[in-house]
Amino acid sequence: MKKLITIISIAFALIVGGASNTYAENISESSAYFKTSDKGVDFDFRVENLKNFFKKYNSPLAPYAEDFVIYADQNNLDYRLVPAITGVESTFGKHIPLDSYNAYGWANGDYSFSSWEESIEHVSKTLKAKYIDRGVVSINQIAKVYAPPSSTWGGNVIFFVKKIDTLPVDFDII
Repeated sequence: MKKLITIISIAFALIVGGASNTYAENISESSAYFKTSDKGVDFDFRVENLKNFFKKYNSPLAPYAEDFVIYADQNNLDYRLVPAITGVESTFGKHIPLDSYNAYGWANGDYSFSSWEESIEHVSKTLKAKYIDRGVVSINQIAKVYAPPSSTWGGNVIFFVKKIDTLPVDFDII
């Protein structure tokens, strides 16, 4: 219901307020978003959507929803990819080594970051540089490198991508 109200509110703001749509490209291209501007303040539904999703799972990552979106945009990633990985690896940051901020199973869980922001930035940049830029572009391709020998990791990441948002996604280029 909250999602429907958010969508209706955004549509109303666009129609009545005359705000323009801004679309961001990412590797799925179908995961476009729009911002509305009201007196210079931008609204990105992806941030609110992700924040609400994390809250539903009682995740400590909810306050960092904007960071996920910012670093996804900076690295041309679908904004749902890194959060979906946290779902598979740590139940959205709830089951991690103490003070590690490692919700991603990074280095088999033996890696520690100094903060959630640092971890989100590092994982996003590394996915772009070491995976996407090297031609490892689908979730199932990423799974073979990120989580071998698991035969379920890719499907589980796809499951959470779809749960985070119902936007269409082409899983061959995510």
